Order: sequence, then structure tokens, then C-alpha cells
Amino acid sequence: MFKSLAWQKSSFSGGGSGGDNCIEIAPSLTSIHLRESDHPTIHLTTTPAPLQALLATLKAGPLGRR
Repeated sequence: MFKSLAWQKSSFSGGGSGGDNCIEIAPSLTSIHLRESDHPTIHLTTTPAPLQALLATLKAGPLGRR
């Protein structure tokens, strides 16, 4: 099922020699799928609202700061 998704690598992934850890994303009709490129069989499935909240928290700074 997940092999048919159109995975896109993060634009922040490095172009260095090997070993680059990259996040890949694949949207579907009802959810968003995320995976780490070095372990493509393990992935996270979420919806836009929780992902948006996570990204806003990460952009705001250290998770412990409130």
C-alpha cells in the first residue's frame, strides 16, 4: 500500500557523501505520511492539523521553553 505513495525528500536534506539522514513526505487523500530515508519501511501517518502543531512548536524553539 505505501509503496504506491509519491515520496518527496526534504529540501533541507544534505547533498553530502552518503549517510545523510533525510525526512520524506507523501500526502494521500486523507493523511500525511512521513518516513526517515534510511529506514523507509518505518513511517508515521498523521493528518494536517497535528503535523502543523508539531512544526509550529519546533519552529518556536526548544520544546522545554514556554
